[in-house]
Amino acid sequence: MNFRSITFFAVLLSCFLVSKAEKVEVVVEGATSIAQTDEDFICVTLGWWPTNKCDYDQCPWGQAGLFNLDLKNKILEKAVKSFHPLRIRVGGSMQDQVVYNVRNDIKNCKPFEKQDKGFLFGFSVGCQLNEFFNQTRAKVTFGLNALIRRKESETEKTLWVGDWYSHNARDLMHYTISKGYKIDSYELGNELCGVGVSARIEAKQYAKDMATLKNLVKEMYPNPKTQPKVLGPGGFYDKKWFDTFLDASGHDVIDGVTHHIYNLGPGNNPDVVRRVQDPFFLTQIAQTFKDVSNAIDKFAPWSGAWVSESGGAYNSGGQLVSYTFAFGFWYLDQLGMTSVYNHKVYCRQALTGGNYALLNTTTFIPNPDYYGALLWHRVMGSKVLSVTHKGSPYLRVYSHCAKKEPGVSFVFINLSKNTSFEIDLFHDLNLNGGSPNFEFKGRKEREEYHLTPKDGNILSRVVLLNGTPLELSVSLEIPELKPKLVDGNGT
Repeated sequence: MNFRSITFFAVLLSCFLVSKAEKVEVVVEGATSIAQTDEDFICVTLGWWPTNKCDYDQCPWGQAGLFNLDLKNKILEKAVKSFHPLRIRVGGSMQDQVVYNVRNDIKNCKPFEKQDKGFLFGFSVGCQLNEFFNQTRAKVTFGLNALIRRKESETEKTLWVGDWYSHNARDLMHYTISKGYKIDSYELGNELCGVGVSARIEAKQYAKDMATLKNLVKEMYPNPKTQPKVLGPGGFYDKKWFDTFLDASGHDVIDGVTHHIYNLGPGNNPDVVRRVQDPFFLTQIAQTFKDVSNAIDKFAPWSGAWVSESGGAYNSGGQLVSYTFAFGFWYLDQLGMTSVYNHKVYCRQALTGGNYALLNTTTFIPNPDYYGALLWHRVMGSKVLSVTHKGSPYLRVYSHCAKKEPGVSFVFINLSKNTSFEIDLFHDLNLNGGSPNFEFKGRKEREEYHLTPKDGNILSRVVLLNGTPLELSVSLEIPELKPKLVDGNGT
């Protein structure tokens, strides 16, 4: 099997050919899994950024932030529905500048007056937003403001002190419950851990606040079967801070330990397009995923790791890169790598808004990474398998048990600009007496999904599936993702 660029496997997947071919033996161990994700591993964010969110002389958010988003747009609705379900995190960089004043104006869905020094804004989160979630059957993670009613320290810059004010969150929960809206999880705060971004909270105080949120959720949702999960801290990993936070948080308080990833640097960095194709650069972030997973094993084994926000390049994404085929090298590699390190959920920043959105900011037409996310969601099961090869580092390989039927699924990513690969798949029989739950041969056909860029240009906004452009139908339906059927006895 020859391929170049991104190769996405349902059972097999490949891309377009280049001149030089290299034979590679790929070995998978299928008797036991090495990690496990959530069934709904794929997640996206919806952020609060306004139209005047500008970086590097451009304002790429337009009307795509939650203050202005057209939730009645049919393409947006169909894009979300296609996942059955899609996990959506509501929050982001303005989260701790937003107050949800559900007590006064939520019934009318009206924005509120500025309050508290002019930087805390109220916004109705009921009405259209919750109707949209119900209609699309999305699994919702809702971000809660963690700075409300706190005070900035008089002695330490950017440090905010005092206990979390939970009354506003109580009102929000009461309202959503009364309307029958389903919330899958609540996440407290945004980028306030470690040194923070523009504000920070001490680890032990944050742990105390998480316990307050957990008790509130138990009170408001007394049925354990329908009780939303509690997530935090939703920021950048800092070993000392995270260890202290998890150690102090208490047993069974935190259901998901959330952290953020922007490992490609600023959005105006001209090196972004090179970095997404550099296997040595891409591998560097693996240590963070490993460290987070190890911290959870040590201090909170009842919990699970989540990447609750990741846009690759910060400040709205990489200009001229994040919405193109090339960004899929980074994105699919991130999905594979976090799965290997036992992360349960991966939230892409963003569904709409910025250069890194899965949907075009103005038309909502899917960008290439939307289809990568959708294929992963449909093909890759929750059980992660060990897969290795001794070939070029420019060949990345990930494997899971298949999602819907007995079998195995692969993702192959070819980062090389001048080499294709001929793959021979082997099942490791040295399994200590275990028996595999699949066979590579003997089936009449296997399914292959080959993703390639239009005209061979990795900066194209059009992705081909088995040579056919993925485009909306005349009736604006998401295209059917049809595999190429290949003789299952071949390689």
